[in-house]
Amino acid sequence: MFFKVKTAEEVLEILKEFSPLGEETVSLEDAFNRVISREIVSQEDLPDFAKSSMDGYAVRARDTFGATETLPVALDLTGEISIGTAPVISVGPGKAVRIPTGGMIPDGADAVVMVEYCHPLDDKTIEISHAVSPLENVISPGDDFRKGVMIFKKGVRLRPQDLGLLAGLGIPMVSVHKRARVAILCTGDEILPIDQRPGPGQVRDINSYTLTAFCRQAGVIPINLGLCKDNFNDLRDMVKRGIETADTLWISGGSSVGARDMTVKVLESFDHMELLVHGISISPGKPTIIARLGNKAVFGLPGHAASAMVIAEIFLNPFLSRLSGDINAFEDSHFYTEAELNRNVESASGRDDYIRVRLEKRDGRLFAEPIFGKSGLISTLVEAHGLLKIDRNTEGLYKGETVKVMLFKTA
Repeated sequence: MFFKVKTAEEVLEILKEFSPLGEETVSLEDAFNRVISREIVSQEDLPDFAKSSMDGYAVRARDTFGATETLPVALDLTGEISIGTAPVISVGPGKAVRIPTGGMIPDGADAVVMVEYCHPLDDKTIEISHAVSPLENVISPGDDFRKGVMIFKKGVRLRPQDLGLLAGLGIPMVSVHKRARVAILCTGDEILPIDQRPGPGQVRDINSYTLTAFCRQAGVIPINLGLCKDNFNDLRDMVKRGIETADTLWISGGSSVGARDMTVKVLESFDHMELLVHGISISPGKPTIIARLGNKAVFGLPGHAASAMVIAEIFLNPFLSRLSGDINAFEDSHFYTEAELNRNVESASGRDDYIRVRLEKRDGRLFAEPIFGKSGLISTLVEAHGLLKIDRNTEGLYKGETVKVMLFKTA
């Protein structure tokens, strides 16, 4: 039997107790998808000068008041602004200066008329057919960010646009949480390397590859420890190595209650190892183990590929975000979409069922089609776009219901 069986919610609360990893300083080029470990405050205005947001003419707004297509205003053209240089000319009453997008606003000007509303009469005169208000089409100093303002708080994961902002502020280095190192160990006498032909009762190693790819997708560092036979001493040596070299250890196989499943026995042989979870009330994925040694978590995952990947999506994904320091690790770790269920789905009460579903759009409506199959079938995941949760307090869902689908990241 399983001991310390927990609900999914209880498991997530347990995982929240682990602390984020330490920090390091990285260059902006290496900061994508990393999590900030210290708040960042702007040391200057962005931009630090007034510039045009349009191609057009820099003017005094008051000189354009009343201008229309039928009654345009004529202004004297006194020069042109070059982008990337400070203007050497100013704009006086009744004057205009041609300016490109991003050009610095010259002294005296307080607005820009879009080029579409400007019509040259000759080399020195233009007609304005559209009035502008002060600061129209002008980006003022500090419009993006002002000096002294907090740009990012601790625990924010950096996106491409965030890196652009930091580059614009001249911040070449940032303090971030370290990337988690994940040791992956697959166990079982029946598991073979993928370059070997399986004999009777044998299978090729799948989970080493799915879990390694999952880690890379999550932005962490996988460490493949290889395969281990069902031998207590060998398994203990490999577990010891994984704990010593990584921040978390994932053991695939040996987590159920079969006579030869010895993961729990191996973990209990380590001093100060605490068994937190032995069984989760979900399907697939019930035979899952979670133990703790200091701030290092050891996960015993089901040997079936589909079960292991469901556990990875639901629990390991937010856990890795937690280690990375993400403040939203357990709130925004998944993306969802709503769809209409295209058939009835039965479920056993007392456990959360995670049904693999395929999404299909027809006549402007998004439908969710359940994909049924045993937990050992990897095809159920290959064909799926996401997971549909059926709560343990219900006995199924009905065709036509609007359901929320947890999307796989590559879906």
